[in-house]
Amino acid sequence: MLKINHLTKHYKGSNKGVTDINLAIEPGDIYAFIGHNGAGKTTTLKCVVGIHGFDEGEILINGTSIKENPMLCKQQFAYIPDNPDLYEYLTGIQYLNFVADIFEVSAEVRQIRIEKYAEAFGITASLGDLISSYSHGMKQKLALISAMVHEPKLLILDEPFVGLDPKAAVILKDMMRELCENGGAIFFSTHVLDVAEKLCNKVAIIKDGVLIASGNMDEIVKQGESLESIFMEVACDDEAN
Repeated sequence: MLKINHLTKHYKGSNKGVTDINLAIEPGDIYAFIGHNGAGKTTTLKCVVGIHGFDEGEILINGTSIKENPMLCKQQFAYIPDNPDLYEYLTGIQYLNFVADIFEVSAEVRQIRIEKYAEAFGITASLGDLISSYSHGMKQKLALISAMVHEPKLLILDEPFVGLDPKAAVILKDMMRELCENGGAIFFSTHVLDVAEKLCNKVAIIKDGVLIASGNMDEIVKQGESLESIFMEVACDDEAN
């Protein structure tokens, strides 16, 4: 589904970036990507979705290189950044139809999907309002609905639970599980470690641009421990010392 092979990306004039990242996200995976602020999570995700170029390595979406054929790759996934930039001069429904047009979703199918997710998130009554009038949480919900309009096989999310109320967070988790049960996969960064531990079957921990642990959640988190304790042990030892 998604393969990251020896990804290296360094910013000019800075030592920040990521070095030799290797990950494989398979169908059915809900893969958490965790690390402290500035560790390289967002840089990695932006390389995966084609926003950032990279110095070395390869990123493949269903076997297709994001470098060589970005358009084909982008047809197969949906990406939501940590602070989605929406077209605020559009209404909610106009924005969703705009996204559906881009992905050539039929009128009948988009209506069913929009109604399903808008009702679940409780924003049906607000779809006719300008996005500029939405709260941060409502914008986050609209962005999530837009990501699901074309039913991507791969969902890439940067801190998706930030700004969501508890009910919306539960709905999002259910959506994520449903997508993966239907053969999709999810790769997402998060600081909410208890949610990641309960929701995900796999996890990767990044520190200072380098992967320090990755694999099955039940192998990383041993019996009697928690993801939080593992993270503090392997990713925050410098601060502790």
